[in-house]
Amino acid sequence: MDPERLERITARRAELDEIEGQLAKRLAEVRAERDELAVAESVLERMSEQVANERVSVTPLPGEVGGRAVMLVPHRTPDMEESKLPPDYQCILSAVRQAAGPVMARQVGDAVGIDVSVRSKLEPLRGKLVRLVDRGWLRKLPDGRFTTRL
Repeated sequence: MDPERLERITARRAELDEIEGQLAKRLAEVRAERDELAVAESVLERMSEQVANERVSVTPLPGEVGGRAVMLVPHRTPDMEESKLPPDYQCILSAVRQAAGPVMARQVGDAVGIDVSVRSKLEPLRGKLVRLVDRGWLRKLPDGRFTTRL
């Protein structure tokens, strides 16, 4: 056999072995990433189920703060009615809905009959508005005004 051809074959075999090693390494990386994605997907599905199960309880649960009974505001779901909210929250939501556009907390206070000139009465109202935002009943604009969800 021709030594020059034998040398070319050996060199080509070495190149192919190196390429095979690189491909095997890349394949292992791809498989590892696919496994990680499968785990991430599983965790995300489990978390979504937990959140959905938490929101299923549409009845406000009584709680206790400072020894006083309070009614918790439930998270809003598409099929939930406003009647699930405590009466004062229903009034607040109604006042925001009846407004011609986005409203400030003071305007809501005027609509529901709260003396907005007294800060100690306005701040609890603002807290209730923010709670309605957090639970998905209202939306707060960057300028601090409140509006209904779309």
